[in-house]
This record gives sequence, C-alpha cells and structure tokens, in this order.
Amino acid sequence: MPITINIYYTGKNGSARAFADEMESSGTADLIRAANGNLRYEYFQPLSQPETILLIDSWDSQQAIDKHHASPMMGTIAALREKYDLHMRVERYITDENGVPERDKDFIKE
Repeated sequence: MPITINIYYTGKNGSARAFADEMESSGTADLIRAANGNLRYEYFQPLSQPETILLIDSWDSQQAIDKHHASPMMGTIAALREKYDLHMRVERYITDENGVPERDKDFIKE
C-alpha cells in the first residue's frame, strides 16, 4: 500500500528554497527518485508561505522507506538540512486501496 510523506521545510531568507535547489542540482533528488520503491519525490512552494518548501515523497511500502532511511543518502540530506538551518513539519498518508469514492468523482475533472 503506497505511503506519502509531506515534509514542510521552513527556514529564513530563502534557505528552504536554496536547500531544494541544492538537492536538485547535486543530483541527490534524482538518486532518490531512482531508488527502488520510490513513486514520487517533488518539491513545491506554498504561495502563502514563501519561507517554506513542501516535499511530496511517496513510496510503495514501509520497507522501501526504511531502506531509504538506512541509506548513506540520509547523511547527505541531514547535512544539507543543517547547512540551511531548516525546521520540519511532517504529515503521513496511506493511499486508500479503493481509490476515489464514487460520491467524490463528480467534483474531480480529469
């Protein structure tokens, strides 16, 4: 069952954006995207929170997340978080195996 983790990175003076830019430019984000079990790894910036970057990080299983967390790459990510003095807020979601409920489909345009 897929698991999605939303991580809100917050800093000062553009540091959260600089962190995301370095994750992308260094190739670290691409390595995570290529990891076995990764389904999505994308950064966004909430319009109402200019000092925050949202990471949407999805994996096909808890085992894939555990393997990622045990990898040396987590040291790289932790060092960059420290470099940019970021604080984090985390939300975790498990995908509904049944998909979108029928009653909600009238509100979704594909």
